[in-house]
Amino acid sequence: MRIAVTGSEGMLGCDILRVFSDVEIVGLTYESLDITDLDATVRRVREVRPDYVINAAAFTDVDRCESEPDLACRVNGLGARNIAIACDETGCPVVQISTDYVFDGSKSGPYHEWDETNPVNQYGFSKLMGERFVMSHTNRYYIVRTSWLYGKNGKNFVDTIGRLLSERDGLDVVHDQIGSPTYTVDLAKKLKEIIGRGYGVYHVTNSGTCSWYEFAAAIARRKGIGKRITPVTSEMFTRPAKRPANSVLAHTMLRLEGLDDTRHWEEALGEYLA
Repeated sequence: MRIAVTGSEGMLGCDILRVFSDVEIVGLTYESLDITDLDATVRRVREVRPDYVINAAAFTDVDRCESEPDLACRVNGLGARNIAIACDETGCPVVQISTDYVFDGSKSGPYHEWDETNPVNQYGFSKLMGERFVMSHTNRYYIVRTSWLYGKNGKNFVDTIGRLLSERDGLDVVHDQIGSPTYTVDLAKKLKEIIGRGYGVYHVTNSGTCSWYEFAAAIARRKGIGKRITPVTSEMFTRPAKRPANSVLAHTMLRLEGLDDTRHWEEALGEYLA
């Protein structure tokens, strides 16, 4: 099996390369493939002739997406379209990585794969654009939505909290946004299990839920840092992009496909910090 991975130098891409090391992997970085260029994308996929393409390339700076919406849509929207077109022409399934931010966060319970989407920021809009382009250009797709990613090869909340706690006397962290922190290693492992199953939309996060405040408190506790962490409301922070209050994703399709759920987010956090 040969698998091409876009964004292979990113936080998720690096772990995909490691998890899929027992098959032939072709890592595609920005330098080797600009996914916003349709002709170049089609040509590169034809050259590689993969059995699957995992599109882990994305513009993920949520606040910057608000000031540069066209760039977000080119990368997250048109980039996904170009990969889907290239994959359809070569008969190759595509695995499109998406996000909890396609939902508005107003639901009282977890979001199922078929729930109505309604993004509240430009990042979510651009990722939803990518989803719809993939769905319209190929029938062979896996759209995998995830949330609150952290890993060893990119900027993330876990490392940021650790750094800030070492620099300051205490932190204020929002408690009115809930989700499921997800370790990129665990997401990559679940992608490996999904490939070859029925096509469609899947939600993959670590199990369990928490607020950003609870996540930060768990990080401090596991690192043995006793500094003050105060729960505050989102209104206390002025940020360019609105965040959904509820980012919890139900793993309905995993269950229906007979796949085990992912481990609890606290167990994954412990492994990451170790």
